[in-house]
Amino acid sequence: MTETVIIIGAGQAGAQAVVSLRQSGFQGAIVMIGEEPALPYQRPPLSKAYLKGELAEARLYLRPEEFYKTQNVELRLGEKVVRIDRGGKTVLTEKGGRLSYDKLLLATGAPPRRIDAPGADLDGIHYLRTLADSDALRPLLAAEGRVVIIGAGYVGLEVAAVARQAGRDVTVLEMADRVLARVASKPVSVFYEALHRDAGVELRLGATVEGFVGGDALEGVKLTGGEVIDCAAALVGIGAVPEVTLAAEAGLEIANGVVVDEHARTSDPDIWAAGDCTNFPSPRYSRRMRLESVPNAIEQAKAAGANMAGGAVVYDALPWFWSDQYDVKLQTAGLMEGFDNMVVRGDPQIKRFAVWYLKDGKALAVDAINDPASFVIGKRLIESGAAIDPDKLADVSVDLKTLAT
Repeated sequence: MTETVIIIGAGQAGAQAVVSLRQSGFQGAIVMIGEEPALPYQRPPLSKAYLKGELAEARLYLRPEEFYKTQNVELRLGEKVVRIDRGGKTVLTEKGGRLSYDKLLLATGAPPRRIDAPGADLDGIHYLRTLADSDALRPLLAAEGRVVIIGAGYVGLEVAAVARQAGRDVTVLEMADRVLARVASKPVSVFYEALHRDAGVELRLGATVEGFVGGDALEGVKLTGGEVIDCAAALVGIGAVPEVTLAAEAGLEIANGVVVDEHARTSDPDIWAAGDCTNFPSPRYSRRMRLESVPNAIEQAKAAGANMAGGAVVYDALPWFWSDQYDVKLQTAGLMEGFDNMVVRGDPQIKRFAVWYLKDGKALAVDAINDPASFVIGKRLIESGAAIDPDKLADVSVDLKTLAT
C-alpha cells in the first residue's frame, strides 16, 4: 500500500522536506498544503532585494512548478489546515477537505509578533513575513511622509536601510538600550547604530510605544510620556512567535515551539516538525533551542525528510545567519551564548571586521562584517574545536588559515 506524507507549510522547510524525502527513496504520495497562493519561496529577500524591486517574484521561488509535478507532489496552495485528527490520521482544511496521512510534517514557521497597543489596527501599520506584506510595503518607498519602524532587530534594520536608500525619512524605535540587543554583542550593536545614523536614520533607543494615533489611517506613533511621532506608515518588527496552534490543539507537546527529538520527531511518532516552529535538542550546545533562520529550516528539514523515509539522522547542524544592510553584509556562525572572551579582528571604521567569541580558548561563534574569510574559517574552527591563541586571532597580519590547520 502506498504511503502518504502530508506537509503543512509551503515555505523553506516544507520545500526542502520534499527534496529530502525523494532523495532518501520515499516513493509514496506527497501533499504540500500552504496558506499562501505562491509556490514555496525565499523569505529573506522580502526585506531586501525584492522590497527594493531588484528581484522579480519568480526568482524568489525555490523550485519551478514543473519540479513538483516531476516529483509527483500535490500542491494545495492558498489552502489552510484547520485541524489535525491524530486518531483518524487526517487533516481538515478550511475548504472542507479531509486528507489522510501516514506521516505528517509540520513546517508552519513563526509569524511576526503582533503589537498590543491602542490603534494597532489602523491602516498604515505593517508587518513583514509574506510576499503580500512586502508588496504592500513597496509603494511606501516612493510615497511622502516619515516611516516609523518599531523594533531594531534584523528585519527592522534591513527595512530601515531600504527605506532610507529610497529617500524616506526613517525613525527606528527600540525598547532596549542598543540595536540588535537580543542577538548581537555590544561592538556589533555600536557599529550598526553608527551605520544607520550616518545614513540619516533617527534611532530612538529606550523608546516604548504607547499606541497609534489617526482617523481612518495611521497619522502618528505615540510614545510613553506622550510624545507623538508623525508618520505616514509604520512597520512593526518586534520578533516572531512559533505557529503551534494546530499542534497544540492536536495535543502535541509544546514549549516555545513544537517539541521534537533529535530526529525532528514530535511526541506523536507519525508526526515530525522542522524550521522556525520547532523546539529541538542541540547535542552541540547541550540544551534545547528554537532558531529562526533559513539554514536551520533547511538543515532540520533535511533530517526530517530523511527520517520520514526511514532514516535515523540526528540533527546537529552549526547555526548560521546573515543580514544585508546598505553596503554591509553580516555573516554569523555559531551562537555566542556563554562566551568568556571576545576578540575584535579588523577595523570597524573601514566596515570590515569580525567579532570572535571564545570559550575555554576555543571558538564558539563569530560575527563577520564584510569579512567572508572570517565567516568561512570561523565555521571551520567552531566545528573542529581547535584551541586558538587570542593574540594571534586579533593580529590581522596573521593569516586566519594558519589558525584553522
